[in-house]
Amino acid sequence: MSIILTKEEAKKIIDKVLAFSKADEMSVSLSGSRTGNIRYARNSVSTSGESLDLSLAVTAVFGKRSGTATINEFDDKSLEKTVRRAEEIAKLAPENPEYVPMLGPQTYLETSTFSESTAKIDPDYRAKAAFESIDPCSKKGLTAAGYLEDSSGFNAMGNSKGLFAYNKSTSIDFSITVRTADGLGSGYAIRDFNDVSKLSTKSATEIAMQKALASSSAKALEPGKYTVILEPAASIDLLQNMMRSMDARNADEGRSFLSKKGGGIRLGEKLFDERVNIYSDPSNPEIPKAGFSGDGRPQEKIYWIENGVVKNLTYSRFWAEKKGVKATPPPSGFIMAGGTESLADLIKGTEKGILVTRFWYIRAVDPQTLLYTGLTRDGTFYIEKGQIKYPIKNFRFNESPVIMLNNLEAMGAPMRIGGSLVPPLKIRDFTFSSLSDAV
Repeated sequence: MSIILTKEEAKKIIDKVLAFSKADEMSVSLSGSRTGNIRYARNSVSTSGESLDLSLAVTAVFGKRSGTATINEFDDKSLEKTVRRAEEIAKLAPENPEYVPMLGPQTYLETSTFSESTAKIDPDYRAKAAFESIDPCSKKGLTAAGYLEDSSGFNAMGNSKGLFAYNKSTSIDFSITVRTADGLGSGYAIRDFNDVSKLSTKSATEIAMQKALASSSAKALEPGKYTVILEPAASIDLLQNMMRSMDARNADEGRSFLSKKGGGIRLGEKLFDERVNIYSDPSNPEIPKAGFSGDGRPQEKIYWIENGVVKNLTYSRFWAEKKGVKATPPPSGFIMAGGTESLADLIKGTEKGILVTRFWYIRAVDPQTLLYTGLTRDGTFYIEKGQIKYPIKNFRFNESPVIMLNNLEAMGAPMRIGGSLVPPLKIRDFTFSSLSDAV
């Protein structure tokens, strides 16, 4: 059996499983993938490989009791055995007071998440991609450590109420860290696409090389509040954490930055600079996503923040029913609208500031203000009169994306990062609390 099943093949298996059901309700999810990778460090490949996976999960429901069983064998006897097992587990499970009956048939947006060129990646391509990253580093006396992973696969789901969803997708992810021979300079770049033809490991590595060479001999600056230019690889983590905190129930129950003191939620309030517009759109050609969420709800184009105003929150189906509103699923990626300027333009327009390549080791400090702490890494630079003057030692930061998006000075052109589209951001009064000796 092929690992990447067609829509018709997937539906045939799901329908067969549902036909075995004796439960009140049943849902089936079926997925398959081929994933390849190559990893290198100290300018030589350390591991590479390819894995294939095809698996099916069955959830049986009796009243408000549910049970799930999984399998990776697809003969009739094995499929029926898995259904019976899920039903046995369901009968033993406690009732879920928040159980919501399964969805019926849905209509989904058609999206283009599959690229034939990515699906055809082979070991030769991976070796060449690694060579084009390692070779220029070796020639300059630099040390490269990188990882490339490509995947092609499908997801399908169906239930006893007539719902059926199918999506085929591909992805390629690449990250590279380059160090100077003395270990004092470090640079980093990261890329991800659905279509491998958009990836050049060579050009991404060249950026990391430039940063490594430019970041040795770092000087210490006093901690404090600075104007910063956050590259997308830096801002994505804080923005992602904020987008994952848009849950209505947490807000209603007083556990969120969207909770009002004394009760209520801040939906419809202007919480950010009016230039902040964040939305999700599964059909966006730069970051296409499946037209359905994990529980079968349709993914649609939706504004989360418009002109600084909180427009929508995410709802579980249970909480939406309780509140009498539409059950909006969380987005699988988001788009933050930006400007047209390049990163170089933002630097040119900065009198004094700090350029941050990326953050790491980010941890939550206070969920009600979305305060986070973490460290800069892999290239932090002091800007003066529109030019990068010298590398600086890394900082620990303490900052909230909510405060950050109120201190917005400028935005550049968005780029894809971590499955989202995010612009470089120029932020005033960004809080650096202490110095770090880490490179």
